[in-house]
Amino acid sequence: MSDKAQKTVRIKWIRSAIGFTHHQKRIVRSLGLRKLNQEVERPDTPQIRGIVAKIPHLVKIVEAPRTPAWKLVPEYTIHAPAAAPAKPAETAHQPAEAGTERIEAPISPPLAPLPGGTGESSEGMRADTTSALAESESGGGSRTAPTSADADAAGAGSAGDEPSAKGAQS
Repeated sequence: MSDKAQKTVRIKWIRSAIGFTHHQKRIVRSLGLRKLNQEVERPDTPQIRGIVAKIPHLVKIVEAPRTPAWKLVPEYTIHAPAAAPAKPAETAHQPAEAGTERIEAPISPPLAPLPGGTGESSEGMRADTTSALAESESGGGSRTAPTSADADAAGAGSAGDEPSAKGAQS
């Protein structure tokens, strides 16, 4: 009989070997059982059946576990759809290589420069932001609508035309 066609038997250790002879403990170990309630699979031969027959109070032969029903369902793989054949690109409204060229729109500069600096370096922007936060916390130089007290202090011009004295210092 070939190795692949040989049947196997599952053996489970069901009772502790404490209190039994050292010889019976060695038999349990010879089956490959190391822990209580462990199951091993061994070839179904008369020799293995004889070993199990010597210690039936410690081990028992159990059925092979059944495969769950959900494992019997074949696994499906999702394949990418086949590529559609290329259509001729000679249409009147679309150039032949429209998908390959990419045109970038120019980026317009900001409408007004940031107060207190050129705004080109990130450090200058951080300083502007920090000074604006400090001014808003102190109560002066906020970017909200001017109050009547701010209008009197600014004179005839609006608050947004000229930078405040605090903003020019930083």
